Amino acid sequence: MFIQLNDRVFINLAKITRTKIDHVEDGIRVRFYEGKDQVAKSHRFEDVKAAQKWLKKILKGA
Repeated sequence: MFIQLNDRVFINLAKITRTKIDHVEDGIRVRFYEGKDQVAKSHRFEDVKAAQKWLKKILKGA
């Protein structure tokens, strides 16, 4: 099943093996992996709670 991350990116949830909420130099992002390879990342969040809420919303819509 495909979900839309933003206006330009769709990912296939059937191939996603893990997600990770990660602190990066410009803020907090959700990263999506197929095996060991990162295939997509989300927009920037201010805190982990906002990232978790967004990820739950995305996965619930799937």
